[in-house]
This record gives sequence, C-alpha cells and structure tokens, in this order.
Amino acid sequence: MLIAICLLIWQRDGGPALYRHTRIGRNGRPFQCLKFRTMAKDSEAVLADLLSRDAKALDEWNRSQKLRHDPRILPGIGSFLRKTSLDELPQLFNVLRGDMSLVGPRPVTRTELVHYGDLVGHYLALRPGLTGAWQVSGRSDTTFAERVRLDVSYASDNSVLRDLRILADTVPVVVMRRGAYGIASMLLMHHAGATEALFACGPCWT
Repeated sequence: MLIAICLLIWQRDGGPALYRHTRIGRNGRPFQCLKFRTMAKDSEAVLADLLSRDAKALDEWNRSQKLRHDPRILPGIGSFLRKTSLDELPQLFNVLRGDMSLVGPRPVTRTELVHYGDLVGHYLALRPGLTGAWQVSGRSDTTFAERVRLDVSYASDNSVLRDLRILADTVPVVVMRRGAYGIASMLLMHHAGATEALFACGPCWT
C-alpha cells in the first residue's frame, strides 16, 4: 500500500511522495515531521498568491492556519489521502524515533508557537502526538485559539486513561471524516513490512 501511495503521488506531478517539515517537539527540540505530500510542489507560492488577493482567505488563514478550500492540495490523490487520514501514516516513524507520541498536541512550526503566548510551556512539556484533544474535538472546525486551549487543557491533565479515551475517539472521527485534515492513529497496526516497503520506494524521499 505504501508503495502504491508513493507512486500515485509521484505520477501526479513528478515530485517526491514524502514531505518533511521542521516542527517543534518536546523541550523546544526541532525535528523532521513526515507526511505523504498532498500539496503541489510550489505550494508556498500558491498560498502567498492566494492570500495577497483574497481577503476572506487571509482572514481564515490568520484565524486557524488552515484553508477549507485549499488550492495547494493535489487534485485526486491529495484530497483522498487527507480525507482517509493516510497522509499522516509516515509519522509512525516519528513515533518510533521518539520525536512524537501516539497522543499529544499536534506538532507545530516555530512560527505557530507564537499563538501559545505565555502558555507555550504547556506545549513544550510534551511530545507532539499522532492524535490528540484537538483532533477529536473538530480539528479544522476550530480556531487556532481553541486549539491552544485544548492543548493546554490536555497538558494540565493528561493520563493514561485520557490517552486511551482519545485514541478510542479518534477512530469514529476518522471514519466520519468530521473536520478531517488527517489522523493516522487508526492505522497503527499496519503490516510488519511497512518499513521495508517505504524505503524500497524510489521516488519517495525529498
């Protein structure tokens, strides 16, 4: 399956199938967060052009750092991967490397840390997670301010029981595609040959 996904992305525009972006982890340590690429190779230029001429899109971006109708997403395969949560499957390797955990705040960029203000210590105290309170509470349907509130609440009162509850809640969220921008947790039991399949795919890596 991983090889098939790699090839479908590569065939779309000839670009790499995996996207690596620097995120901030526990104690402020940066790491390379992995995802299947779902956006055009020139996505940053596409975004800059849109925000420079569309006031509504700019306002939406400033509020949530997301766009409901995102022109950067690859037609077909990009939308499919996001809706089915397969785009975040490679982050299992981040978990295995110790960059991330199964449950926690979603990884953010250094620029996005500004949104946490004086509460940034709550985010930095934990490893980012594959899923978390934000994902099961609406995700793209919430503002970034609400995301911060949920992360702070989780950091202030996290436990094994709460993690198990969030993992259980993740599955129906993915299945119903409610506010989905991608969750890979339901795929944690992927076949044992996943690692070999991923690294065997020629056009996968950036």
